[in-house]
Amino acid sequence: MPAHADDRVLVDYRTSDDAGVYRLDENRALVQTVDFFTPIVDDPFVYGQIAAANALSDVYAMGGRPLTALAIAGFPKDADRSLLPLIFSGGLDKLREAGVALLGGHTVQDQEIKFGYAVTGEVDPRRMLTNAGAREGDALILTKPIGTGIIATALKFDRAPHAAIAAAIASMTTLNKAAADVLDSWVDGRAHACTDITGFGLIGHASEMAAASGCTLEIDAGAVPLLEGALELARGNVPGGGRTNRQHFAAQVAFASPVTEDLGELLFDPQTSGGLLISLRADAAQPAVLALTAAGCPAAIIGRVTPAGNSLIVVR
Repeated sequence: MPAHADDRVLVDYRTSDDAGVYRLDENRALVQTVDFFTPIVDDPFVYGQIAAANALSDVYAMGGRPLTALAIAGFPKDADRSLLPLIFSGGLDKLREAGVALLGGHTVQDQEIKFGYAVTGEVDPRRMLTNAGAREGDALILTKPIGTGIIATALKFDRAPHAAIAAAIASMTTLNKAAADVLDSWVDGRAHACTDITGFGLIGHASEMAAASGCTLEIDAGAVPLLEGALELARGNVPGGGRTNRQHFAAQVAFASPVTEDLGELLFDPQTSGGLLISLRADAAQPAVLALTAAGCPAAIIGRVTPAGNSLIVVR
């Protein structure tokens, strides 16, 4: 795609960031994103909740505040018509929780159900966060555990225990709003970069941050929080997206310490409505984790930012 010449475009696709940012004036910029996917759980209301939380997350990751949403839905001609209002109701439930206005949307006939939102938000251009600002010496914080892709795959084949399903649903339906609210107070001189962990998994999105920032991210595998049951389900429940992520990103990853095969799969596991990966000053990391935890976010320090090396990611 050709590069933009418009200096009002502050963030676009070139750094693989979570959303686009367009400056309106000195103090205001629009944040815009779109995301939709096929059902990941059986309950249509919960599916709608997850789709909304996932779409809103991109705006939170940019340091922005979501304002409005437009629904996007694909629905099979012969599907149960009672499902669609339940899906939309679930999505609206999360939009209301976020204080986001639903303006309308568009539906089409499709071979399978798809649902999500185009979301518009606002951000102060001077306080915006991107995936390109990580600095040498920063600490890395993750605000949610990983493992939703593996648990969802196990669910499809009736191999997931109830506790694992409940943990994944609770995580996926939790907005990143609380984390973003805490992060907003750490932006001035302390928080340098942010991205949310979704389809490319922890390794994939961390790789994009490293590439955009011109550095290497070191990840302490044992410090990465995991959803209940995810590690036990990793063997035999790797989703196709996890295999694709490994094929695409593995060449840019160096394993400095042995990691079990199951834990390795989780590092590449595609997430839905995952947490925020935050790069911030090392001396601010522990206080930030305490503040995030107090706000209900199961945050953890999972690594650090180092000078650019031969690999984008080093796993220890």
